[in-house]
Amino acid sequence: MRINKIEISNYRLLKDFDINLEENLSLVIGKNNTGKTSFLSVLERFLTFSKDRFSFEDINLESKQSFKEKFIQDNFEEEYSFGITLKLYIHYDEEDNLSNISEVMLNLEPDQNVVVIEFSYSILYEEIQRLKKDFTEFKKDYAGDPEKDILFYLAENYKSYFAVRRRALEYKNEENTVSIEEQSTIDKIINFKRIKAKRDVVDTDGYKTTSDKTLSRKSSRFYNKISSPEVENENIRRLNKELRNTDKDLDEVYTDLFAGLLDKVKRFGGIKENESKLEIKSKLEGRNLLKDNTSVMYSQEEQTLPEDYYGLGYLNLISMIFEIEVILNDFKRKTSETEVPSDINLFFIEEPEAHTHPQMQYIFIKNIKDLLEEERNGEEDGIEIDLQTIISTHSSHITAESEFDDIKYFDRTNVNSVISKDLKQLEGEYDEDSDQYEFLKKYLTLSRSELFFADKAILIEGDTERLLIPSIMRKMDNENQEDKLPLLSQNISIIQAGAYAHIFDKFIDFLDIKTLIITDIDSVHENGKCPVEEGAKTSNNTIKSFLGKEELDELVDLRKDERCLSKEEDGWQNDNSGDLLIVYQKKEDEYHPRSFEDAFINKNLTFIQENKDSFYGLKKADKFDNEQLSSFELAENCINKKTDFALDIIYHSNDAISNWDIPSYIEEGLTWLKQ
Repeated sequence: MRINKIEISNYRLLKDFDINLEENLSLVIGKNNTGKTSFLSVLERFLTFSKDRFSFEDINLESKQSFKEKFIQDNFEEEYSFGITLKLYIHYDEEDNLSNISEVMLNLEPDQNVVVIEFSYSILYEEIQRLKKDFTEFKKDYAGDPEKDILFYLAENYKSYFAVRRRALEYKNEENTVSIEEQSTIDKIINFKRIKAKRDVVDTDGYKTTSDKTLSRKSSRFYNKISSPEVENENIRRLNKELRNTDKDLDEVYTDLFAGLLDKVKRFGGIKENESKLEIKSKLEGRNLLKDNTSVMYSQEEQTLPEDYYGLGYLNLISMIFEIEVILNDFKRKTSETEVPSDINLFFIEEPEAHTHPQMQYIFIKNIKDLLEEERNGEEDGIEIDLQTIISTHSSHITAESEFDDIKYFDRTNVNSVISKDLKQLEGEYDEDSDQYEFLKKYLTLSRSELFFADKAILIEGDTERLLIPSIMRKMDNENQEDKLPLLSQNISIIQAGAYAHIFDKFIDFLDIKTLIITDIDSVHENGKCPVEEGAKTSNNTIKSFLGKEELDELVDLRKDERCLSKEEDGWQNDNSGDLLIVYQKKEDEYHPRSFEDAFINKNLTFIQENKDSFYGLKKADKFDNEQLSSFELAENCINKKTDFALDIIYHSNDAISNWDIPSYIEEGLTWLKQ
């Protein structure tokens, strides 16, 4: 039994949201403010008992405005409701124990093996009628104040009208419903637990907890989850036996230790002759002993060190493992002989990367899936459970080590809405180009998973651009002190795609982020590469793929708005407001360069001439004084290593990076990207 799909309506950014869950592990990723924390929050508020679950501010802004318009028009149908909803689509098969879920099954047909459970925090038609009357009375005192509208009134009084409701819906026939009155009915079907990103390894100032007992407290919690008078446990029996023996020894010590005190109590009449005898006895209990008197220590070179000796990263990782074990034991109901695990155990781990360095993040994600699988199969204790885990992360390192099929990408489509995309659906987009998809997977996994978390992206051609683009961005920031956010302050990912930028076609569309492709015009004639003036076509696959053109006569005159694109059903189309721009060399100072190096030399010949003797990336540096040679010839014949040439430029730049100029095509692209 498992949750196949979750639908959420009108909760913060999750206005009309659905996500498909994997059977074992779903990895939720996305940029900042794309609803990942809201996803955890709405699950927790509906699936665990909480008196004050929601506030009016939790309702999506667009939905509130729509309600306001309907309220003004008094346009409500009897079945209308307004609020937050969560739907769980639960799939079962004939091998599952259906004793719990049978209470909410509304269709017993063999092919209808999906149960839908809906949670809502909403106002219904009847309460809306009462709201109308109450608001009318309220407005008598604020008749001339437009700010005191229905949304203002509800923000102050929503608890009087909104309520939490639970019901089961028939799959594909949602008019057939049954109310779920008891929380226990839900608890038997679904047990939800989470580990939040804000864990107790730090205090509010960001330093380690002042008690320095984080792991020790968690060891006590672990003991509580595995110990119970109902369940036999050999290790617990041994502990209790040792505690009873210690009690006897302490009783003798206490008799002598407290003798004087008891005599004084007797002297003041606290103990009467021939009546009860006052004694002080030792009564040690495992759970209290662990909580208050146990320290987790590190052993190193025959010495023991306190748990706060190591950094927050280690403390966070170990603390999280403790917490995972506590929760898994809770899922398995190990402390009870009568209780059994819920049908579905849903486990949410939020941002496990907190305070950890990349290597720790790699280790965590590589091992967590195996650990969860072992617990699901009961390999250690023989207790099998249906366990589904959701991990949310901002970590490119965790993403790189994860299975592509597990990834759920949260994409903010507008200021008030987020959608979830399955990365495995992208494979279908590359159906006819499976080799390209495999290349993309390898490339992103090996080096560029941060692209998933970027707000904008730059795809570049070669090593020279890769090394110089950050300096060019800084130079533009220095020269344009305007109100726009500086390029280097924006979350921009730079990807070296080489001749493979066209393979990123479908992935760029999937990410739905503003993307600049900086490439070369790569002019050729029948004998191969040549200066642009002598060329007939471009050999550049990126240009041909995205712009659908290869004749140089067409390409050299394309305006920016003709190279700005958006993805339509029939491919990339011209769109001046599109999120993709292709830039390549254009004519400057009566000369049209072919490559970046060609363009830079044309724009900055004097800069290179002045420093040529210490440009280690050059060969035949004296040729730069030959006025008869073109920039194309100098780039082709005098650059020894492109990476060294780029480093030469950086090395000889002044502090303000003002002693050389940016090729115009790159400046055009970065100016567009900055907006």
